[in-house]
Amino acid sequence: MKWFLLLAGITSNASASLLIKLALLPPHRLPNAADPLSVLTNGPLLAGMLLYGSAFVLYAFALRVFPLNVAHPILTAGAIAGVSMLSVIVLGESIRPLMMAGLCFIVLGVILLTASVR
Repeated sequence: MKWFLLLAGITSNASASLLIKLALLPPHRLPNAADPLSVLTNGPLLAGMLLYGSAFVLYAFALRVFPLNVAHPILTAGAIAGVSMLSVIVLGESIRPLMMAGLCFIVLGVILLTASVR
């Protein structure tokens, strides 16, 4: 169950980032400082905001069962990897070999961090 908290937090965070990006693309109405309620007409932006809130709550629960020096790197690294994958799959963004190497190092770091956690 405790690992589910981390996975759900990663998924919420990465999905929120993707939705915020989608909210800024046409045909969506961009938030307007002169009309703060304009945010209510942008579905992906609202969903992204809700998912960021969910990610925060899941992170708080994860901190109850994991040390900070494990939970934070896992959630952060997982979100980085998740956003990278989603940006390629959903948005068609490119990923260069050097970027892929960096992601591999991030994943390796997380594996090393969690090797002694049960």
